Amino acid sequence: MGRNKKEAFVFTLIMCALMVLGMSFYNMILMQGFTGAIWLQVAAGYVPGFIVALILDVFVVGKIAKGLTGKLVKPSDPLVKRIMFMSVFMVTGMVFFMSAFGALMQSGFSASFLPSYGSLLWKNFICALPLQLLIVGPITRVIFMRLYPPHAAPQLGS
Repeated sequence: MGRNKKEAFVFTLIMCALMVLGMSFYNMILMQGFTGAIWLQVAAGYVPGFIVALILDVFVVGKIAKGLTGKLVKPSDPLVKRIMFMSVFMVTGMVFFMSAFGALMQSGFSASFLPSYGSLLWKNFICALPLQLLIVGPITRVIFMRLYPPHAAPQLGS
């Protein structure tokens, strides 16, 4: 989303920040339950998770997802179809990589890495897809539209 690279990057920042926040809470609840310390634990892991997710989004998963969506969705197709395809491809790719990141943070390069990764992979996918489609995607679009209204005149210096 966005009419230029700056707007597309702002959209990506918002989406990534909210998805990492939501998935961080989800994974902490899975690992330790809902405790009073969850806020501190999420805060401690948020910045590294956000940085890794943003790099993956911008340089790897986003490029692949856009390419696949472009091949499967015609320009004449409804916008909602493009959004759905892009969302499914993004979630699938990000879950694949970020579950590996989570397993690595949880168990390091030990014998429990692969079992941990396998477990996180499906658990993260079943949360990430509805989170993205039903909560984070719509919230991100509302925030973005308020920052960049569709029919706003270009501002000087932007």
